[in-house]
Parts: sequence; structure tokens; C-alpha cells
Amino acid sequence: MNEPNVMDGVVLQCDGLAKTYAEGRLETPVFKDLDLSVREGETVAILGASGAGKSTLLHLLGGLDTPTSGEVHVAGQRMSGLSDAERGRLRNRALGFVYQFHHLLPEFTALENVMMPVLLGGMDVPEAETRARHLLEGVGLGHRLDHKPGELSGGERQRAAVARALVNRPACVLGDEPTGNLDEKTAATVFELMLSLNREQRTSLVLVTHDRRLARRLDRVLELHEGRLRELLPDEV
Repeated sequence: MNEPNVMDGVVLQCDGLAKTYAEGRLETPVFKDLDLSVREGETVAILGASGAGKSTLLHLLGGLDTPTSGEVHVAGQRMSGLSDAERGRLRNRALGFVYQFHHLLPEFTALENVMMPVLLGGMDVPEAETRARHLLEGVGLGHRLDHKPGELSGGERQRAAVARALVNRPACVLGDEPTGNLDEKTAATVFELMLSLNREQRTSLVLVTHDRRLARRLDRVLELHEGRLRELLPDEV
């Protein structure tokens, strides 16, 4: 499997990004002319009020939605220049996703869930199983490999989701309130895990969160407000 091509240390970039939703004649702009660059190993928090467009921005950066205008580059490739199939392959290879809800497939075990992205990428089963097993052991789930999501606690399910996001050794992980559905203690455990894996694997992290205490732990903090993205100074967080 080819590793993501990271040019000049930049793994994720958007230029002049805009998104407007249209219903009939009514147009609702979410944001316009956003620029963002994320370097290898960098951690970035995105803050903003509910409805500011944080999740929309993350979906655009991850190629899950298309912008009204502007460009997104992932691992040196321009997303708009790719077919749907090519975009899907790049997304699977270069990006990892962690959501507020784990989105594990209920009929598969933790091990099978974590194996899924690399199997879809063409890795053979023994290698995929070895890699998934290693990651699950690393997040403290080595004793839960054969358990299905319904047999895991909320924190265990989210740790499995983190392992799944990292199994392809992506250039960047995009997290949309990944600890927002957990109690404070479990949320802190999952967050520390994500930071630890970021340091170990040099995987960049872009995290949408409402929790300023978590945001302060990251390298940069941005705020999405009234359609604009602004970097906050340390005393503003």
C-alpha cells in the first residue's frame, strides 16, 4: 500500500473554501473564503458556536462533501481533480475519521471493525489482522478483540473507533466532537489516547470541539465565527 504523499510537510490544505446551501431561491451561506494549512504531526482545534459550520468544514476537508468554491488538497492531491472513486481511495488511505458516535458496524467484532479500512484498501487478511490487533492492544482493548460493539462500553467503543481511524496510518485524523458523548473521565482518557498516538505516529489531528480545556492542549486553536476562520491567541482560548 502506498503511503500518503506529503508535500513540503503540509498534509491538509484548503484555499478560498466556501459553502452555500440552496433551497429553491433561498441561499444560505455557511462560510466563504476560508484558508487553512495543517502540517505533518500538527494538532489543530476548531472552536465555534453550534451552527457555525464546524462539522460542515470538517466534511469538506475530508472530502465527504463538495465546496461551493475553493479547493481542498489532501496529501498533495487536489480533491476536485479526482473522480468519486479516486476521492474515496484517497480518503481511505490518507485520512482517518472519529465522530461523536463511534459508527462501528454492530455485526462485526472490534478486530473486524478495525481491519475494515485496510481490507478495503487491498491489504491481505493476515497483515490487516496483525495491524488491527496491534492497534487495539495499544488502546487497551487487546482483551476485547472478539467482542462486538454492543458488548463494549461507550469508552471502549470510542477507543476502537480511534484505532480504526489510525489503522491505515493516515496523514491526518479528523475528529468531530470525538469525546462529546462520553463522561468527563472517559473523555479525558480517549483524548489523551489520541494525543499519544499523534506523537507516536506523527499523524496530524484536526479536532472540532466545544471544550476549550481540550483545545488548549493542541498546537493551534482556530475559531469559526460568522463565516470566518480566525486563529486565537493563547489568552483568548
